[in-house]
Amino acid sequence: MADWNSTGLEKITAAEELDLASEQANGTLRDPVTMWVVRSGGQLYVRSVKGSDGPWYRGTQSRRQGRIEAGGVGQDVTFRSADPDEYAGVDAAYREKYGHYPSIVEHVLTEGARASTLRLEPR
Repeated sequence: MADWNSTGLEKITAAEELDLASEQANGTLRDPVTMWVVRSGGQLYVRSVKGSDGPWYRGTQSRRQGRIEAGGVGQDVTFRSADPDEYAGVDAAYREKYGHYPSIVEHVLTEGARASTLRLEPR
């Protein structure tokens, strides 16, 4: 697993949203999707509100790589499924960062959303 540089990690973490474009089978990028991003420890995570049925999530599963942009940082990434032992830290990060949207944040804390947790690893 590659590590984030501290400047990029801080800028992405501070951003309210992230644009994520996954690679298609032919290597081109899909249209980007805007979503929430959180940091837990030294890693960045995203989740699908619709769980594994979410169209953007399904798109990440073909090549497991793509590109993200947030906070003025663009980075090619690998999408890794988070381990269940990472979920609690990611849950806490979502509550802390987006808790001012109480009726919305609960949607990324469901079991289905938790199962779609992806760790974004720089490449």
